[in-house]
Amino acid sequence: MSLIQSRSFSPCAVARLRLLACLALVGVVAAVGGAVTSPAIPAWYQGLNKPTWTPPNAAFPIAWTILYILMALSLWRLWDKVAPSPARRSAIALFLGQLALNAVWSPVFFGLHAPVAGLAIIVALIIVLALTLRAALPLDRAAGWLLVPYLAWVCYASTLNAAIVLLN
Repeated sequence: MSLIQSRSFSPCAVARLRLLACLALVGVVAAVGGAVTSPAIPAWYQGLNKPTWTPPNAAFPIAWTILYILMALSLWRLWDKVAPSPARRSAIALFLGQLALNAVWSPVFFGLHAPVAGLAIIVALIIVLALTLRAALPLDRAAGWLLVPYLAWVCYASTLNAAIVLLN
């Protein structure tokens, strides 16, 4: 029995607490990424040669805010809506693995100004994210589908990362 359940919370209160925990966890990753990325945009990133399909800088925080919310909802559904099982543990572990790779990418790409290392990380992220999606879909279709836009965006972002490596 979890600590949340042992305190005699109603199922609705437990669900809300889990949702807040998921939003907080993903929010920390978003905040770290934003804190590292923002100072690099007007200086280092602005000076890079970028492909013609690079969106305007204003599109990134909008897209990522939406994606981080979808990610948190996916994790919450896996945690709250799926019965405990080895498959659920695996899906959540994969989710946390891809989240860790997501958390590392911005400090490496923007903080260290290391597009090649960033490319290696984003390729690993795509692989682990695809495995997460594959693990989540049979458990909770909504949890899996909530990750689809994220996977699409990360694939697109990887093309930008690769082009930056080639152009600079």
